[in-house]
Amino acid sequence: MAAPPSLPGNILVIKLGALGDFVQALGPMQAIRAHHPDVCIDLLTTPAFEELATASGLFDRVIARPRMKWHQIGAIRALRRDLIQGDYARVYDLQTSDRSSFYFRLFPAKVKPEWSGIARGCSHPHANPNRDRLHTVERQADQLAMAGIPSVPAADLSFADTDLTRFALPDPFALIVPGGAAHRPAKRWPADRFAALARHLSERDMTPLLIGGADERDLHDEILAAAPGTRSLCGETSLLDLAALARRSALAVGNDTGPMHVAAIAGAPTVVLYSHASDPALCAQRGAQVTILREARLSELTLEDVIKVLPTPSPS
Repeated sequence: MAAPPSLPGNILVIKLGALGDFVQALGPMQAIRAHHPDVCIDLLTTPAFEELATASGLFDRVIARPRMKWHQIGAIRALRRDLIQGDYARVYDLQTSDRSSFYFRLFPAKVKPEWSGIARGCSHPHANPNRDRLHTVERQADQLAMAGIPSVPAADLSFADTDLTRFALPDPFALIVPGGAAHRPAKRWPADRFAALARHLSERDMTPLLIGGADERDLHDEILAAAPGTRSLCGETSLLDLAALARRSALAVGNDTGPMHVAAIAGAPTVVLYSHASDPALCAQRGAQVTILREARLSELTLEDVIKVLPTPSPS
């Protein structure tokens, strides 16, 4: 394949969040780096993903900015100044939102870079009329193809490796992700079902390990009280830790939430529980061994339904 044409400046990749969207964009990010191996590439993201993005080695600079409010004129001006000073010849907008498209307008006309995204007037628009009906992975691959990058690999988290000795992990263990966005309760399997699942795994001589943010401690405590032998790492894990844990785990089970995307990409045999509140055709976890289990109302999904699809752990 012919080498890509050289660009007269740097490259900016935009990916703001959320967690599942960010890690699924690692494949496109890796494709961009492979397509422009000798160009300075920056990433504009949010502080939550700074450590992971830096560890990936894909970027020369990670610009981590909190989500701005539209009335924060000073913050917008500061971002505009940074964008102009970045000397960007091309921008790959992998967020493709109204917010990220607005950033295109922050560049003065005389220094507007080439732009892959959906911003009005951009040089490389993702003009597929079906883009909103494509899975995130296929949508971004299609976007990059239209910008001249013909091949996008599967997302790779092999770089995410941390020292897990501080957790004194049992062997084997299973990751359980019982939480999710608090404002979307329809995406959560009931806590008592997760407790029953934890007891089932314990009976199979597998230690259930609860994963979640510090704001989910009450949920974890409820499960721990009903499932002796279960452990919680509530609020104790970074995204790099989570990937390393998933790589070592016998399996991972949880709701449709960001950590389950990490687990799937990191290689854990994964079972993800979906309700009517999200569509796996558009956002399902991708990985080497992923099972999607969907019930319109998760309250109607039984323990037996989940047990039937649990992967069989490989012998140690």
